[in-house]
Amino acid sequence: MGAATALLDGYRTGARFLGTPTRTLLGHGVLCEVPHDERPLPDRVAAALGAARAGGHPAPVVVGAVPFDRSAPAALAVPATLRTAPPLAADPLVGLPAAAPAPAAWRIRQVPAPEEYGARVGAAVARMWRGELSKVVLARTLELDGDAPLDVPAMLQRLARRDPSGYTFALPTGPGRTLIGAGPELLVSRHGRRVVANPLAGSTPRSDDLAEDVRRAAALLESAKDRHEHAVVVDAVHQALAPHCTGMSVPAVPTLVRTATMWHLSTTVTGTLAAPDASALDLALALHPTPAVCGTPTATARRVIAESEPFDRGFFTGMVGWGDAHGDGEWVVTIRCAEAERTSLRLYAGAGVVSASGPEAETAETAATFRTFLSAVGAEL
Repeated sequence: MGAATALLDGYRTGARFLGTPTRTLLGHGVLCEVPHDERPLPDRVAAALGAARAGGHPAPVVVGAVPFDRSAPAALAVPATLRTAPPLAADPLVGLPAAAPAPAAWRIRQVPAPEEYGARVGAAVARMWRGELSKVVLARTLELDGDAPLDVPAMLQRLARRDPSGYTFALPTGPGRTLIGAGPELLVSRHGRRVVANPLAGSTPRSDDLAEDVRRAAALLESAKDRHEHAVVVDAVHQALAPHCTGMSVPAVPTLVRTATMWHLSTTVTGTLAAPDASALDLALALHPTPAVCGTPTATARRVIAESEPFDRGFFTGMVGWGDAHGDGEWVVTIRCAEAERTSLRLYAGAGVVSASGPEAETAETAATFRTFLSAVGAEL
């Protein structure tokens, strides 16, 4: 009792924290970093893990983040020390409330402004009706500036205790910078020969009113627009994993999963690894980016994103996770996140745009997504 929350309580800025439904990890220090060079990322990770083993580490694990743009530098390292515990959701002490955020005078800038974001959604829909693409995920950001240094450990406490059954992370991405978040979506995991992916696509904001919340969940499950959006993502995941797996199981009908602020359509895809040399990271890179965070066709969606978003996504809609020298690991889609640096936070949120999308609805979805983080810092949009 209390092992997972002890790791949560032991987190300090600069450490590596990752909580998943299977385990809780806390890493301190750096035994070796994964370099950025011309070699494929899995080869660089394997080399770092091999160097750690050669240096006497019996069971090295790489932990960190991979950006949306796979050609950009990743932030992956083998921690000098790594403590592990059962999942946070299994720890009864996680039910204790986190301290409320201290009062702060946040200065908030929306990039782009809601009206401009809505216009870009409308422009993307027009391109879909012209046949250029069938889906694109368009994001916007909130830039929060305060007067005092950020208390990243306190933010992590509030995120983890609010959604302990999800994926919570706080990872260094550069000098003085921390990627912090609480996402709901497993990209892929590998444990021995078992492979699991859990794509989420199709969402609606939750309501504080129970009857309205249930109505919204039922409407999402019956929404033709959201079911189609979800089916496109599930098919892409199936097609990407099929060459690596045998005996795959892909449910025909999605289910619902909930976070503190959102309902999502969810499908759990499982399979048996055909060959043991495909690591969890290999599988993750075969999937990344899925239509759930980019769009389809991928190349066209990437171009529309570059033309529509007035910022660099960085690690947003990339992936965070861990992998060991045996190839096992878990990689999670990096959503519901922010990058923290000194006194400022940059929050990210995106919405899947299809031909049936409306600018107001997609803008509202991103605003609902922001609530996860705004509540963790005591800010309101």
